[in-house]
Amino acid sequence: MNVNLPLAFVMGQSPMELFVHGGWIMWPILIVSFVAVTTVVERILFLMRENSRRQPERVEQMLDKVEKGDYDGARGIGESSTDYVAQILVSALTHREHSLNNAFTRAANQELNRYQRGIAVLDTCITMSPLLGLLGTVLGMMNTFGALGDGDIAANAGKITGGVGEALIATAAGLLIAIMGLLPYNILNSRVEEARHNITDAANAIELMIKKEEAAKVA
Repeated sequence: MNVNLPLAFVMGQSPMELFVHGGWIMWPILIVSFVAVTTVVERILFLMRENSRRQPERVEQMLDKVEKGDYDGARGIGESSTDYVAQILVSALTHREHSLNNAFTRAANQELNRYQRGIAVLDTCITMSPLLGLLGTVLGMMNTFGALGDGDIAANAGKITGGVGEALIATAAGLLIAIMGLLPYNILNSRVEEARHNITDAANAIELMIKKEEAAKVA
């Protein structure tokens, strides 16, 4: 058996060989990576579906109706729309006689929760993966120092190089997962902020229009 095989990854090893030589810590790292990839794929599909359902022109039509005081007409346009902002406006207009702001806030929170779903899981994976890699580093170095403590370095060369290889592989794997997860994590957060901006803009617009109408009636 080649005692230098655990360090052969620097010259090019297959992913399976790297996984085996990384030690048992590679299993939890693999699980974390699977959870991260699954979360990212699900969120991408969600964003693609939501983007295809957006109808900003319907939102503008609703706001035009509200500005003219035609609340039923605005609600009718929104009820046939798949746009999440339009759905929020429908909820607000439906309960405007009781509490428009509360109805708007409740519907907005429900939509934002849909956009934020999975981000906490991805954040946990990004944080956990390098920590698992660090744990693998510690375990690998413990094996190395254990082999050095046996006294006969030449006889334990395989254990020493194996411990170093285990440490480096685990660290690299953990860092790789964290680095690859940062981009989709930031993209998802930017989409949440974009949704929050769209909702806030619609909230300000409808509140301004209703107040203008009320002021016109008083005058």
